[in-house]
Amino acid sequence: MKFGWMTLSLSPTPEDDLARVHQQLEQGVLAEAMGFDYLWLTEHNFTGECSYADPIPFAGALAARTSRARMGFAVIQMALHHPVRLAVQLAVLDNLSRGRLEVGIGRGTSYNEYEYVGYGLRSDDSHERMEEAVQVLVGAWTQEPFVHEGKFFSVRLPAVRPRPVQRPHPPLWRSVISVESLEECGRAGLPAMMSRVPNARIPERLAVYRKGLEAGGHDAATQRRLLGEASVWRFLYVADSQGQAEDDVEEATLHYRRHMHHVREAYNPSDFHVKAAAVNPWMDAAVSHPEGVRFVLETGALYGTPKRVAEQIAALRDAGLGHVMCQASWGGLAHDKAVASLRLFGAHVAPAFRE
Repeated sequence: MKFGWMTLSLSPTPEDDLARVHQQLEQGVLAEAMGFDYLWLTEHNFTGECSYADPIPFAGALAARTSRARMGFAVIQMALHHPVRLAVQLAVLDNLSRGRLEVGIGRGTSYNEYEYVGYGLRSDDSHERMEEAVQVLVGAWTQEPFVHEGKFFSVRLPAVRPRPVQRPHPPLWRSVISVESLEECGRAGLPAMMSRVPNARIPERLAVYRKGLEAGGHDAATQRRLLGEASVWRFLYVADSQGQAEDDVEEATLHYRRHMHHVREAYNPSDFHVKAAAVNPWMDAAVSHPEGVRFVLETGALYGTPKRVAEQIAALRDAGLGHVMCQASWGGLAHDKAVASLRLFGAHVAPAFRE
């Protein structure tokens, strides 16, 4: 099993921002020391849902303080970035990290329309914009000179400097929600990042991904590697007692959900509606907070004593999964509790899953 530390830490007020940014940096450095294989950074803007908002400068600070773990994005919201600027920034990060960069890409949030609006965009064309942006990103990394004339971008440049350390470019990952996207991801030979897919659905999702890999003509070794990298997202909290864990995650998750739904109600345009395929009880504003919290703790969280969390990870492994992205901070979970959780995980949980 491979484990990724994933940060999506809420900063509840502007006065908390400075402390929360540095706390996340401390946790990322600790995660590497605790044996995590990946350090995954998220991106959300304007409301404190992600304390540092922009993962690119944050990744630079993290690269300077770490040396072993692969580090990257889960995900870069491609619709919000100019791809040439992004190509340059990510090439610099690949140099700063000495070739440890992984680039998870997605079109952008499916729920926070206010993030698009803040950049003068709407989400209606975000998928098409993302697909063209990825073409530009890869072309800028691999062609000298590079010329592109498209619907959204028209660019001409001599070369991206510095060049990425990894050739031809840092690995791309794709965030997928729909089953159709998962098959497309397999055809393209990209590692897949799945959200909080319930355990019972993991085998069928991996079967769809495998079908795409086979249709894409990838050899057996490549298929094995990509299936082993396919990941799901889980909240993580390890505590000394089951009772403490249950109390702490209940409070933190309730705080998180209240904030998330409040800012969407306050800032999303009135004409915006979430697509039905992306709705679940955690995301559905019509579902009560207690019911939404219960759903995500039952289907999208690893929490409890070290023994209990190890059992939950074993269930993911037995479902065919080889990589878990662990969100160690969420909602109102205090920094000292997140740090203690990471230490317990590194000392008593992760070693049981090492070859």
